[in-house]
Amino acid sequence: MLTPHPLREALHNEVHARPPERLAAPLALSHLAVLTPNGEGVAAREHLNALLRSRHLPLPAEDASHVSLELGGGLHLRWERHTEFQTFTFWRAEREAPSFDAMPSTLLPQDWLARTPGQWLVGLHLAVLPQFDLHGAQLVRDALDDDSLVASTVMDAQGEVATDFRLHADGYARCVLRVGQMSARRLGRAVQRVVEIETYRMMALLGLPAARAVGQTLADAEAELARIAGAIRDARNDEEPELLRQLTALAGRVEGLYAATHARFSASTAYFELVQRRIDELRETPLPGLQTIREFMDRRLAPAMQTCLWAQRRQQALSERISRTSNLLRTRVEIAQQQGSQALLDAMNRRQKVQLLLQSAVEGLSVAAITYYGAGLVGYLAKGAQKLGLAVAPEVLVAGAIPLIALATWLVVRRLHRAAHAAVEG
Repeated sequence: MLTPHPLREALHNEVHARPPERLAAPLALSHLAVLTPNGEGVAAREHLNALLRSRHLPLPAEDASHVSLELGGGLHLRWERHTEFQTFTFWRAEREAPSFDAMPSTLLPQDWLARTPGQWLVGLHLAVLPQFDLHGAQLVRDALDDDSLVASTVMDAQGEVATDFRLHADGYARCVLRVGQMSARRLGRAVQRVVEIETYRMMALLGLPAARAVGQTLADAEAELARIAGAIRDARNDEEPELLRQLTALAGRVEGLYAATHARFSASTAYFELVQRRIDELRETPLPGLQTIREFMDRRLAPAMQTCLWAQRRQQALSERISRTSNLLRTRVEIAQQQGSQALLDAMNRRQKVQLLLQSAVEGLSVAAITYYGAGLVGYLAKGAQKLGLAVAPEVLVAGAIPLIALATWLVVRRLHRAAHAAVEG
């Protein structure tokens, strides 16, 4: 046997994750999606387990990302775990056209439903009817708002979907799906796409409040950047460090804002792409006098997503402008520092020349002093020799020794200079 990769089986089965259910009309369905931030996903998972224990049903595996089972009494549950939210979908087969006043969510223990951890974001009631059911058109007229009605044929004209994208008195949106000769699996895919369009639409819109919130902050930051850039043109050298400090503080605020919103904007873009993909999979065709789901999304959701995209691009552009301004100011400061360094080097060179002149003068005096002391020593020696009876004239000997001592001293000093220069240059 080959050595399998530890994730081989999980990766292979990923393409089969969250398969569509086998469904048949008529059908009533309630779908909920709750945000589970800051570790609330564990609490939501335990909340699901509590419902299953109350029905004496087996608990899902710890690493399971979805569960599909029957709760009893014809009520079915499908639970899915996503990155930042979890979904609960309940459905029940009906004998006749379902009523939005008696959807599957009303059959659940209401205290259990009220204690669901997380933040409730999506609620959808879906009524699935046979296309020939005469109550379908009446249900659309009675349950949906005619002013915002959206409807189209879907799944290669094998079904019709209608919704108004409004929250009704019970906090749920409503949707009616009428289907013809559609297989159970194909109907399951159609229902799944309708549910996911509503879920991903709401998840995509989470970026809109953040985009609106950063607008004023970005406007203030842009105004401050313009002020600093204008001050740089006329700034004195002693004012540049303060401008650089202000610019650095501004860059820190903008980068902090970017870090706080980048993940949300990126997620909104990804969810919007999923919405568009699910609409493509519905394969809509328009109904006379009504706008399709795609047209509704293009008119209502796309502008919101453009606002998020604009905010993200505006942040990036502002960050780049701050970076360019910072580089300009740093270049100006560096040039000023280089000019100061050059002036300092020139001053050091001048001082070094003065020191060399002074050193030469001191060396001349040193030669004279050494010659003086050397002549004195020769004089003392000559006088001593004269006392010992030698025919020596001290004055003559000292006079003859002075040039020799001076020349010898000068040669020694020159040799020391050469040795010092050789050591420095080598």
